[in-house]
Amino acid sequence: MCDDHHHGHDHTHDAEDNSAQFSLYLKVDLDSLQCLNEEQDGSGKTVFKPWDERFNLEKYVQSDVDAELLFNIPFNGTVKLKVISIIGGENMSLPKEMRLFKNIPNMTFDNTAKEADQGFSFPDPGSELTLLKFPTKPAKFSNVSHLTLHFPDSGRECAKIYYIGLAGDFLRARREEVVVTSYELRANPADHKNKLFDPAGHMIS
Repeated sequence: MCDDHHHGHDHTHDAEDNSAQFSLYLKVDLDSLQCLNEEQDGSGKTVFKPWDERFNLEKYVQSDVDAELLFNIPFNGTVKLKVISIIGGENMSLPKEMRLFKNIPNMTFDNTAKEADQGFSFPDPGSELTLLKFPTKPAKFSNVSHLTLHFPDSGRECAKIYYIGLAGDFLRARREEVVVTSYELRANPADHKNKLFDPAGHMIS
């Protein structure tokens, strides 16, 4: 079990307001989001929260049988992902690394042996919570409908994450939503019962 005692954290090191930048959490399909190896069911969804709630220590996800976590994050459309921000647990519960996979829905731990689209190493954790920001490769993450975050087992007792922030651009909604909208906007002649005139001036029904 992770140490549940929360140590102080410094808000001043990141005083700027990034609420607008880290707003892609609003485009995450939370109903379909999966977090594998979470100790408490549904806790993985709680770390996708507004920027001004990033240090809310009441919402976090903690790993269960080991220090490995995997998030399957579907979006409600296509996004251009630019930056990922992480606030991890203190007392050696911060993961050591993060691996990113794009557009591979329903990944499991068995699939993580493949090469990641991008990876990041975390600094050694201190006694305070730290806000980490990782820029993604623009060419790799310019057309993302599904994002997988894999935090490998670090050999520590557990992994704990308080916040995952996603910054970027929302490009378009899912194709089926666009099709439905287009269909509704298209006029249906059967809906119009009024009589019409043909070019010759004759009334037609």
